[in-house]
Amino acid sequence: MHFKVQLYIGAKLARYGFGENHPFGADRMDAFWQETVRQGLNQQVSIAKPFMASREEIERFHTPKYVDRVIARSKSGEAYLDYGDTPAFKGIYEAAATVVGTVLAAVEEIINGTHCRCFVPIAGLHHARRNMAAGFCVFNDAGVLIETLRSEYGVKRIAYVDIDAHHGDGVFYAFEDDADLCIVDMHEDGAHLYPGTGCANETGKGDAEGTKLNLPQRPGANDDDFMAAWPEAEAFIRQSKPEFIILQCGADSIEGDPITHMAFTPYAHAHATACLCNIADEFCQARVIALGGGGYNRTNLAMAWNAVLKQMSE
Repeated sequence: MHFKVQLYIGAKLARYGFGENHPFGADRMDAFWQETVRQGLNQQVSIAKPFMASREEIERFHTPKYVDRVIARSKSGEAYLDYGDTPAFKGIYEAAATVVGTVLAAVEEIINGTHCRCFVPIAGLHHARRNMAAGFCVFNDAGVLIETLRSEYGVKRIAYVDIDAHHGDGVFYAFEDDADLCIVDMHEDGAHLYPGTGCANETGKGDAEGTKLNLPQRPGANDDDFMAAWPEAEAFIRQSKPEFIILQCGADSIEGDPITHMAFTPYAHAHATACLCNIADEFCQARVIALGGGGYNRTNLAMAWNAVLKQMSE
């Protein structure tokens, strides 16, 4: 049987997490997977194992000096990789490289036409900069993915859509002057939430002016707010005529997350996914990759990510 969607699951991918008491714990993948099985979605998708990226692949986005630092801290298991959000642990380099490698394995499947859609739950680490970690994010798998689509596969026009509660600053500012990357980022207003960026008047720089759309939402924004804002997002993506779509589907925008203040339900994630799959069918040979992103209430992430998976597989 040929499945449309490939889902990446495995202990090596789950290992990316910061301990039991940390919001980004290693139990997040299992919470998602248990719900996948409960809904029977594991019968509707192809299951694949994680892969680890090479240093050369990681350096398509990150600086060699920063990669050196992660490797050193990974050996010692001490200190932070940023200013206090992202602690090192022994093996963090291998864990973070596995997030990147799994995303790159997924994109290879998509480009080769083996599966037109892939979902990587522990991915979408959208705060990491080219030269440092930030906000629980060591390597920016989305950034590496974008650079890889360009350098290895010749894909020029890409749409990056981010519905995580936090602004995807690590992606946004790395590609702020890239006219061929359409970015749509719906997030809690930076006046109320880390990283404090993503104002509506930030629309790209230089030749890329007008290729980025930030849609900051008020604390407590609900599905009605999402549905009011989404048509602008959808029209903006269509206008860019993308050849490939990346969805960062962070579940921390769902009501009840412990570190954000939004009130979407998984319906928002389902609706965004369905619309993006339709756009992909029209412009991109159906090519969509979804990256799990944030989400620190385990029930929420299980429901939201499976809403995404269900829409991708239908």
